[in-house]
Amino acid sequence: MSSYRFCRTDDIGLLVDALNRCWAPYFPDEPPATAATFKRSIRDLQVWCSSCMVAFSGPDPIGVLIGAKRPSATLVHKLAVHPDHRRQGHGRHLLASLGSKLAILGPPRMVAEVPDTLQSARDLFGASGFLEDTVLTDYVWQRDAQDAPGPPSVEGRYVIPVTVDDLAANGLLGDSNGCWERSVETLSARKDEIAGFAVASDAEIEAYLLYIEAGDIVALRSFIDDGGARLEALISRLGAGTFRIAKVHPAEPSQKWLETLGFRPATMHRRYAGTARPD
Repeated sequence: MSSYRFCRTDDIGLLVDALNRCWAPYFPDEPPATAATFKRSIRDLQVWCSSCMVAFSGPDPIGVLIGAKRPSATLVHKLAVHPDHRRQGHGRHLLASLGSKLAILGPPRMVAEVPDTLQSARDLFGASGFLEDTVLTDYVWQRDAQDAPGPPSVEGRYVIPVTVDDLAANGLLGDSNGCWERSVETLSARKDEIAGFAVASDAEIEAYLLYIEAGDIVALRSFIDDGGARLEALISRLGAGTFRIAKVHPAEPSQKWLETLGFRPATMHRRYAGTARPD
């Protein structure tokens, strides 16, 4: 017989076990979940244990939902059912149960960012009353050492180091894209591991790039319509290697320059949005 329950802060071990049993079979290239990585998701993404659920068959986890909560919305961060228990209604029940809870406690807006290739997950959200909100695109930039020129200059401007705190203090961390993992909240939570550069005049910052040494560009923005010259000066500072910028929203100012700067589109994600409803 199946059972379901919401989790508490002392259920991290259970949630880690459920992720490794139910999520990992679909993503074998990802490292196993650990208590440390789960706690990091609490810090970085505002995952709430009370917005997470586990489905059981007897004592064994057979389904898991991981929810991240902010004042504006709850993100269905991960939702998976063990391969041996698919198509039995567990995923839909988990999603509906979270919606019933949020209809009372809020926030009522629910979102999910689903890789385009996961058709079964897209079907589940569609059947559960979610509507496709937009398409988010991962972009990849690669440059070999022999092809890496020196950083170009921008006439009359300076390229300076910049931090998340610097940008926040100047009101420049605009959150125009809605991508959860590159939101202001996430950047602020991860600020100690984020480095950056900015193009500045004597009066103001005109463009900036924030990145993580592992190869993730987490913010790329220009306030000047110069065909991408300022952004090119910043990207060239990264030198050789492969860099990724995740889930770029069509409304982000940088998108129109990405391919011009040598980025190529990779994975697409469909963002679904819905409103929590009681049973």
